[in-house]
Amino acid sequence: MLFRSIDGTKAVFDAQNLTTRQINLELRWLINEQGIEEVTVQNPGAKHSLGVGILTRCKINFEGSLGYFACGIIDGPEVHVTGRVGWSACENMMSGVVVVDGNASARCGISMKGVEIVVKGDIGHMSAFMAQSGALVVCGDAGDALGDSIYETHIYVRGSVKGLGADCIEKEMRDEHVEQVRALLAAAEIDADPGEFRDRKSTRLNSSHPSRSYAV
Repeated sequence: MLFRSIDGTKAVFDAQNLTTRQINLELRWLINEQGIEEVTVQNPGAKHSLGVGILTRCKINFEGSLGYFACGIIDGPEVHVTGRVGWSACENMMSGVVVVDGNASARCGISMKGVEIVVKGDIGHMSAFMAQSGALVVCGDAGDALGDSIYETHIYVRGSVKGLGADCIEKEMRDEHVEQVRALLAAAEIDADPGEFRDRKSTRLNSSHPSRSYAV
């Protein structure tokens, strides 16, 4: 049985007894057919491939952790995950914002294309692999091969980095980069000093300007 509540442009439903397919169909029905602008998903239960294929500007709140391939191939949504996410979260995202309160496993943000991802914890190895544009902010530590084959994405890490991937190097944190991090931290309601972060980006990215920001 589905427990759902709709109040104007906001909706809440309990996903505890639903399959991955049922959860994603409910999200699409609420957003695409009912015109809901903000959906809260309770008890996602770390199921895999949740919140994928959403191509509409909206807000999605997951109250709990998600499994692998969370929030992939989406364009526009602002997503908040109160728990952690499994490997390959936020892959191939075109635009929008994702905030993860916990850790993100390996390969977070693969081939990201304009999205902004903020992880309050750590991220696993091979994150931001072939990341094309946007920004990844990590308040904790990063695993090995960070930013391998990166294009124009900026990766801002507060903690330690185990190792950088091919074509990814640390570069000077300019004032405009500090301001971008400040805006993303503020939007995610994180109390941290943006000056404590370091910028990793492509050896081919000579411009001092940060990637386009969706936080303002």
